[in-house]
Amino acid sequence: MKFKYKAKTKEGDMQVGFVEAGSRGSAANILSGHDLFILSLESAKKARWYDVLLSYFARVKRKDMVIFTRQLSVLLEARLPLNAALRSLYEQTGNKTLQNTVFQMAEDIDAGLSFSQAMERQGNVFPEFYVEMVRAAEITGNLNEISGFLADYTEKEAVLVEKAISAMIYPIILVVLFIVVALIMVLFVFPQIKPIFVESGVDLPVLTKILLGTGDFLTTWWYVIAITAGAFAVIFFEYIRTEEGRAIFDDAKIKLPLINKIYLPMVVARFSSAAQLLIHGGIPIAQAIEIIGHMVGNVLYRDIMHEIAENLRQGELLSKSIAKYPDYFPPLIPHMVAVGETTGRIEQIFGRLATFYGREADETIGRIVELIQPLLIISIGVAVALLFAAILMPIFKLTQSIH
Repeated sequence: MKFKYKAKTKEGDMQVGFVEAGSRGSAANILSGHDLFILSLESAKKARWYDVLLSYFARVKRKDMVIFTRQLSVLLEARLPLNAALRSLYEQTGNKTLQNTVFQMAEDIDAGLSFSQAMERQGNVFPEFYVEMVRAAEITGNLNEISGFLADYTEKEAVLVEKAISAMIYPIILVVLFIVVALIMVLFVFPQIKPIFVESGVDLPVLTKILLGTGDFLTTWWYVIAITAGAFAVIFFEYIRTEEGRAIFDDAKIKLPLINKIYLPMVVARFSSAAQLLIHGGIPIAQAIEIIGHMVGNVLYRDIMHEIAENLRQGELLSKSIAKYPDYFPPLIPHMVAVGETTGRIEQIFGRLATFYGREADETIGRIVELIQPLLIISIGVAVALLFAAILMPIFKLTQSIH
């Protein structure tokens, strides 16, 4: 059998590849024999569609992650040993997947792994942001503080998501209802009244002709449309999982006009918060920037952070390095960082930037949600009016021709 593995060498370098073995245990022994620390090891056999579906339902929900992170923070602040804290959380966690994950992490820590290594082995539950923050905390020795930051961050992120979802529920219901009504009209109602218009010789409005043609096309080619849409969806989601696809997707989040108004402040807030914590923990700025590159969750920022870290090691100021990337950092960032470098208060500057951009992201999401809701309702109202006008206008012409 072929197994796909993700491991680290003794030097800490990441290694990904495939290994042939008779069983998973044999594959693990082979990799261990090459002095590799295994992060993940799974069959290279392609997952079946129902396995993917089952894994979706077995996922750890955002709410469960928020509760877990906050409880972990409280237990660590109470000076409870890490392993004891995880054992306690195992008993309290209601989500089965998260419960198994916590148990496995406790077992790994008992076996001598660090918290970040144990968490990294559960990459399907904990994002890279979590792992890198915990790894930085282990270096600086401020795990309690980092866990508190993660708890605050996940709670705030959950509040923003819930706020957006709550505000969009009503418009989404309206959109779905309109689509259902439009399909019923186009596929069932229009074909019933079409012969009446044809026999009467009424000159149909352009809008009515378009809708009748759409109904005929959907009725004739619905299976082709369904297959094409399904194939496109599969190709698209498979592509964005590749390194190139992810880079394009991450770049779109930065460049698209409306999305970047939300995304950029959130990224900058995360960058500033992490920088403040790492610098406060005594990590050199170049190393801190390198670590943050893996925390942001964007491959473009990861590469940029690596370049900035290299510039810092060569003696360049952080403010000048950041200023080279105006599309990724607002102009305020290098100016404020330059002030921090001059006054020696870089840590406090990053704290203020985190607060400012965190508030800006919150306010921007609120404004956009408030704007989208009435715009969607108005758009649906206009669409409904056009839909019924396409029916009523030819009926009105028909009645006039009879008189």
